[in-house]
Amino acid sequence: MKKKFQVPILYLIIFFSSFIYSQEEDSLSNSDWNFNVETDIYFTNPFVILPIITADRNKLHLEARYNYEDLKTFSGWLGYNFYGGEEFEYFITPMVGAAVGRTDGIAPGLELTLDYSSFELYSESEYLFDFESKENNFFYSWTDLTYSPLDWLWFGISGQLTKVYQTEIESDRGVLIGGTYKSWQLNGYFYNLFSDDSFVMVALSAEF
Repeated sequence: MKKKFQVPILYLIIFFSSFIYSQEEDSLSNSDWNFNVETDIYFTNPFVILPIITADRNKLHLEARYNYEDLKTFSGWLGYNFYGGEEFEYFITPMVGAAVGRTDGIAPGLELTLDYSSFELYSESEYLFDFESKENNFFYSWTDLTYSPLDWLWFGISGQLTKVYQTEIESDRGVLIGGTYKSWQLNGYFYNLFSDDSFVMVALSAEF
């Protein structure tokens, strides 16, 4: 049964890759790659280090994650960027990904960033279809709403839903504060404050 799922999924990913490449071949030849390397550190039980690497070239988006969908699980993603706006800016990336490791499956996903004045809404979400059992399917989401009083400083609220670790709270909610220096960015998250399931997560990233 597992192989029956994997074969059409592979064809789907190849088709999607070919479509994006054919649409962007001319424009990509005149644009540069933008890379982002991020490490999320969850001070939870278990302690989790979650690396994420993204590469964007005009409309093309590539992404690799580890420990994101599950511990000891790698996922690769292919997406298409939509962006624009002036006073109100948007950056939206629908994606498709595949996970292998402790969890095997395929997932459609979406990342979006909306900017207006000093406010920013960032959200990423996915629904993973597990190859082993539909009972293991899950929806993952992470949303930040921030305000920037200064160009290099911001704070706000955050919420996430994950199965990487277990708490009695279904959806983690908390506050965040972050800053940037040159190409580096640091965010501190404080989830489930004033509860037994409180924890800290730190995200360090760099663009180049």
